[in-house]
Amino acid sequence: MIHIDFDKTGGLIPAIVQDHATGEVLMLAFMNREAWETTLKTGKATYWSRSRNQLWVKGETSGHVQMVKEIRVDCDDDTILLKVEQIGGAACHTGHKSCFYRIVEDADTLTIVGQPMFDPKEVYKK
Repeated sequence: MIHIDFDKTGGLIPAIVQDHATGEVLMLAFMNREAWETTLKTGKATYWSRSRNQLWVKGETSGHVQMVKEIRVDCDDDTILLKVEQIGGAACHTGHKSCFYRIVEDADTLTIVGQPMFDPKEVYKK
């Protein structure tokens, strides 16, 4: 049995998400025990949404699901690294491939890298 130490961090552990083919970091999310077990069972990246306070299957609304190819656990058993196939090309709710699409140029400037792959207003109907 794999031991993940959810208690150490108050029930939620960070999950770093990487593109399995390129190694690009796509996003950071959080998992509780239920999200962890669901991910293991289904092979689809599942997280705990802190803003909605509920389980969140990535891509459930947008169709941009993350199929888990490999899972790594850090040495302290309190952080997960998911290597995924990002279906639809974009992991970020803004439409960008990665949530890390802004570069700090200096103390006052963020520069956007790349263009969104989809229009969030169309995908999320907001």
